[in-house]
Amino acid sequence: MKGNARVIETLNQMLADELTAINQYIVHGEMAANWGYAALHEVDEKRAIDEMKHAEMLIERILFLEGQPIVSELKAIHIGEDVEKQIKNDWQAEFDAVKAYNAAIKVAGELDDFGTRELFEKILKDEEAHIDLLEAQSDQIKQMGIQVFLAEQLEE
Repeated sequence: MKGNARVIETLNQMLADELTAINQYIVHGEMAANWGYAALHEVDEKRAIDEMKHAEMLIERILFLEGQPIVSELKAIHIGEDVEKQIKNDWQAEFDAVKAYNAAIKVAGELDDFGTRELFEKILKDEEAHIDLLEAQSDQIKQMGIQVFLAEQLEE
């Protein structure tokens, strides 16, 4: 089915965001593992896998609409030098993703592509859940301090 060029362009923009997030979260997860924070590594790895699934869904939709998925473009990746900075950077990435998906939902709706809009809405819910988890981590750090938070992340 031939899709609208603007919708395909929007899908590719969202794909670039997802591919960027995958890289950022994998690096943060591996840094956590290297520091011995197994629980934090697991959370970061799961978020990266979620983003991989989003990328897969976007690619599938682009192909369905007879578009060309662009997988060679990434946005700026923001690697944090410590756990607190990583959580802040990841929160910002998710916040930006929520804004972008809300805008993408509008584009798809305006162009009467309700299948793509539904896909964007599904991914948006996942991104909001990621923000919720990152905010919970930030709250834990504020409430118990970074040292106690990090102690909770250690390998058993």
